[in-house]
Amino acid sequence: MNRSELIKALAEDADMSLEDAANVVGIFFDSIKNALLNGGRVEIRGFGSFKVKSYGSYAGRNPRTGEAVDVTSKKLPFFRPGKELKEFVNS
Repeated sequence: MNRSELIKALAEDADMSLEDAANVVGIFFDSIKNALLNGGRVEIRGFGSFKVKSYGSYAGRNPRTGEAVDVTSKKLPFFRPGKELKEFVNS
C-alpha cells in the first residue's frame, strides 16, 4: 500500500473527502517526522515504534574497485514492529 492508497482507504472507511483524508495522513506523517527530528521516539501501541539510530563513521570498501572509502557518521530512522503486529502477520 502506498500513500495515495492509504488516503483513499481512509476516505472510504471514515466517509470523508479525499482532501480531508490527505490532510489527516499528511499531519500524521509530519508529526512522526518532527518527533524523530527532535530526538524523540514514536510508539504506536500494538503497531510498533520509530526511533533514530546513530551510526559512527567507518572505513568501507567500494565493491566495484575494492578501494577503501571513508563512510561518514549518520543517523537513520529505525522501525521496530510491536508484538501484536508480529502476531498478526504470523497468524
